[in-house]
Amino acid sequence: MAIPKILLYYAFTPLADPEAIRLWQRDLCESLGLRGRILISKDGINGTVGGDLGAVKRYLRKTREYPAFKNLDVKWSEGTGLDDDGLSLDFPRLSVKVRDEIVSFGAPGELEVDESGVVGGGIRLSPEEVNALVAERGDEVVFFDGRNAFEAEIGRFRNAIVPDVENTRDFVDVLDSGAYDGLKDKPVVTYCTGGVRCEVLSSLMRKRGFTEVYQVDGGIARYGEAFADDGLWEGSLYVFDKRMSLAFSDKAAVIGRCCVCEGATAHMQNCADPACRTQLVVCDEHAASAPLCVEHAAHSSS
Repeated sequence: MAIPKILLYYAFTPLADPEAIRLWQRDLCESLGLRGRILISKDGINGTVGGDLGAVKRYLRKTREYPAFKNLDVKWSEGTGLDDDGLSLDFPRLSVKVRDEIVSFGAPGELEVDESGVVGGGIRLSPEEVNALVAERGDEVVFFDGRNAFEAEIGRFRNAIVPDVENTRDFVDVLDSGAYDGLKDKPVVTYCTGGVRCEVLSSLMRKRGFTEVYQVDGGIARYGEAFADDGLWEGSLYVFDKRMSLAFSDKAAVIGRCCVCEGATAHMQNCADPACRTQLVVCDEHAASAPLCVEHAAHSSS
């Protein structure tokens, strides 16, 4: 019986020929019937692929055979299903591209990478170490969300600071604005979906004078694997595929609020208006009227 799985992974490592890696990765995925999104740059690889469990395992094994990717950071999750051709229902297609950055902070010149990963990033904390730090230092610890603000609407670490950013490129301006200079002498724990964004964010923060910066190793995904909904995480995890959100257990708190009726929901979807790129928190009842959410938000802020 085919078992749908999704693999989330990354590696920061110098790559001499990103285009050659792109062609190899494209051909490998196509040969195994995998869909997903893979970004490659001179600084490494960042991807999410889905398909049958056996095919995804073979993909991971083959990718790790390449010396630069032997320490690939990986997380597994359940896929929605497979179509009649055995292709993942969670991704519309396979996309493998070369970019200046595998995470688009708009600051490729600031990132330094060697064979061990990002140079000058935050101290990695395992999920257990995150809890231990909070147990030891209490409210002194500040969780700093490294995702787009809309992602935090359905889930975030308890009492986390969520910067008002629409995309990852906004973080450099936010940090340079001085808005969070008051945190520079505090223990700051950065977190993101799978850990890749915080590899870069934590290094940017340290370069700007934040003295005690940590990152959740493996991101929210690994923390959820360890503690589900019995730790410091609250709500559901936003994911960049057709699932849109992921709950770690049936005890997940529902902290999202429908943009139409304010009812509790963890459901997210793209705005139905083709001209609108907004990601919306909207309950099942009002999903069909999602375009009204833009008008609702505008009305609420007026």
